[in-house]
Amino acid sequence: MKALCFYFQVHQPYRVKKYRVFDIGHDTEYFNDRSETDLNNRRIVEKVARKSYIPATSLLLKLLQRHPEMHVSFSFSGIALEQLEQYVPEALDLFKRVIDTGQVEVLGETYYHSLSFFYSQPEFERQVAKHRELVRRLFGVWPRTFRNTELSYRNDLAHWADKNGYETILAEGWDPVLGWRSPNYVYKPVGANRIKLLLKNYKLSDDVAFRFSSQDWAEWPLTSEKFGAWLGEAPGDTVNLFMDYETFGEHQWEDTGIFHFLEALPQEVAKNPGITFMTPSEVSRSFDTKDEIDMPDIVTWADTDRDLSAWTGNPLQRAAIDAVYALEDGVLLANDGRILEDWRRMQTSDHFYYMCTKYANDGDVHAYFSPYESPYDAYIAYMNALSDLRLRVERAK
Repeated sequence: MKALCFYFQVHQPYRVKKYRVFDIGHDTEYFNDRSETDLNNRRIVEKVARKSYIPATSLLLKLLQRHPEMHVSFSFSGIALEQLEQYVPEALDLFKRVIDTGQVEVLGETYYHSLSFFYSQPEFERQVAKHRELVRRLFGVWPRTFRNTELSYRNDLAHWADKNGYETILAEGWDPVLGWRSPNYVYKPVGANRIKLLLKNYKLSDDVAFRFSSQDWAEWPLTSEKFGAWLGEAPGDTVNLFMDYETFGEHQWEDTGIFHFLEALPQEVAKNPGITFMTPSEVSRSFDTKDEIDMPDIVTWADTDRDLSAWTGNPLQRAAIDAVYALEDGVLLANDGRILEDWRRMQTSDHFYYMCTKYANDGDVHAYFSPYESPYDAYIAYMNALSDLRLRVERAK
């Protein structure tokens, strides 16, 4: 039996508004843009929910009811759930309903979608604990699988997750790391005791997430029949399809046929009697490990480099991320809940992603996601807001 493991990421950041140098010392509303631009967080969340979360989750609920053998998993950032609860409770209710089917696993991650593990492990642990409590309050479940922000992974992250009771951890199935091995097996992180490692099959995942509507692609159009056949032909124990949930309706619009593709896929999978849907935890419990995987350096799912360069690849990004973590001691000493919350929202990885200055295909992807006119505008707004936050920290001491 071969597993088909779907994992969907749901995340929306609090974007920093066009915060000017003249605002420093006078405006503490860093994320509250009331304009009709793509810096209005409520407007964006409502749009994405209308185009993606609500129709996709309504369809998924029908599919789970129609196909009891279908299992999937979700990882929600805490700040995405916050915004859904505040702005689009209908979407959050749909997520609760699919989780109540018992066919959906909810994964653990950082509350603020941060890269804190690589900059401050104490802060990372606080964010993971806060996320766990939110998941428990909203969905009544306790995460047993861990997925770090942007699928970022290193050996020591697996060791941490292993010591903290997680059964499974996810990472990118990156060729330079795998060598001759396939991502379609369960692996053991080097040096870990019990935890198992599941690797993204990035080729098949990206066929849906990125190439689905590309008429320049040799395999376009991608039908559910064709994709189902590819899944049946894939060797190994598990095919791990990890992608942003916004793939359905936002990145791939409804008129591309993406919802029809999703609706028909369970029937096509059923034509392969050797495949069954599983969640990450089910995969971990069902298959023995094939080998050890050693990742001493950070691997992510972003860009052609698959490292942290999407967030820390230029001096602007490094200056910004170093500056925000440098405030940690002062923020904690300030003992001010509002300051703490703003500092944590400033850690969200998207802020640094918008500052990326890469070119070619990677640059196009960054520009697609950014609400700013340029990486430099993103940097200026962020650093101005961070200067105000630093001033507040100093005043609170």
